[in-house]
Amino acid sequence: MQRKSYSIEFKQQLIQEALEAGNASQVARRHGIDGKMLSRWIRQSKQTSWKNASPESKKVTAYTPTPKEFQALEQENDKLKKLLGEKDLEIAILRDLVKKVNPAYQTK
Repeated sequence: MQRKSYSIEFKQQLIQEALEAGNASQVARRHGIDGKMLSRWIRQSKQTSWKNASPESKKVTAYTPTPKEFQALEQENDKLKKLLGEKDLEIAILRDLVKKVNPAYQTK
């Protein structure tokens, strides 16, 4: 069995097409190649692009909100906590009501 080699341009074209389409097996079928091979090409291209990236681009920075943004986030957080508490209370009330109406009903 002879192995067929593909040009780098062809591989890159198929990788780009598969990433845009979101379905590597469909692109592979359209071009008459094995879907596993195209998936391997995609995986390798992602790994090599990370290896070839500059160290500066690999740095992860933490987001620090400004005091105004922090205050807005705290307010939103408090609002969401209040909503969650209200929903929990509502669920507890409804469970108690169901128990009173149907004493044989078991809840977790």
